[in-house]
Amino acid sequence: MEKDREQWKEGEAPAEPTADAALALEGVVDGETIEDSETPLDKNLKLMSPMRMVLRRFFRSKLSIAGILMLAFLVLFSWVGPVIYDAWGETEVDRSGSYSYSDEVVIGDDGKEFVQLIVTHDSINALALPSSEHILGTDEQGMDVFTRLMYGGRLSLTLSFLAVLLTSFIGIVMGGIAGFYGGVIDNVIMRLCDILMCFPTLPLMLILGTVLDANGVDPQYYIYLLMGLVSLWSWTGMARLVRGQILYLREQEYMVAAEAMGYSTMRRIFKHLIPNVLPQILVTMTLSLGSMILYESTLSYLGLGVQIPYASWGTMVEVISRRSDILQNYPFVWVPSGICIVIAVLGFNFIGDGLRDALDPKQRR
Repeated sequence: MEKDREQWKEGEAPAEPTADAALALEGVVDGETIEDSETPLDKNLKLMSPMRMVLRRFFRSKLSIAGILMLAFLVLFSWVGPVIYDAWGETEVDRSGSYSYSDEVVIGDDGKEFVQLIVTHDSINALALPSSEHILGTDEQGMDVFTRLMYGGRLSLTLSFLAVLLTSFIGIVMGGIAGFYGGVIDNVIMRLCDILMCFPTLPLMLILGTVLDANGVDPQYYIYLLMGLVSLWSWTGMARLVRGQILYLREQEYMVAAEAMGYSTMRRIFKHLIPNVLPQILVTMTLSLGSMILYESTLSYLGLGVQIPYASWGTMVEVISRRSDILQNYPFVWVPSGICIVIAVLGFNFIGDGLRDALDPKQRR
């Protein structure tokens, strides 16, 4: 390190900069900023803030950039797409139909045989092949697949964000209280977590779905209520994460100093503890978004998701569980929604991995 400093002072760069020299270029040398040093590079180098270092590491990751591009494509496709391609609505049915012809031999009253032509008109243009009128054809209900794919993306992405935000909020509050106060409060909250984790998710959701159907819930809001109820017992993982971090952080010197200075409990929790747990929270939330999309798709596949005529990516895949002929002969009905689910999950996971690496204080590059 001393050798590198001498070379910098003489106006020559070291032949092979060491790790310490690389850190010096970022603004710190043995705790001394470049701005305070006497090297000839003083005017060109600035102290790099922690946020800038995190963003720099994040955008250097190719996976992070790929995840951002994936999600940007899905957001533009779902929200801007219907504005550009407005030939069909989400619930609009193509009733142009088609004509089919058949003939049969009929015996008249006089005993003579003649051929009768039968013309049948199908009022719904169901399972139409891709064409200029329907880019991805129509589904079994006669609705445009491409349009429903865009509107389904709106619902799937919005629902995932809302569910993750609700789950994270409850988990942060409960975990923060348990970790900060400890004692009886910690035991009560942790035992509540243990009880909620014992609930069988799938049977419970079947029961909730049946109750919502019996009460005549509007199909447009059905999935929102169901996912909201699911969030009420899905916060346990976030609560355990926050509790564990706060148990460690509350014994640190700066927390002892904050208590000695008379700071209120809420200020110590939300001003000093939660911001230090925020990196772990952000990574967990990002990875949970991909899981939540799969969760919604699974519910829709089981018939517990968005109700017809409204669309979601999971509902568009669910049709293959009811009709094997669509699975075999009409891939344009369900394959595009499956591809969108894969892109969304990969995008959220790539961003989550990039955040985890960027927020790691041990990372130097």
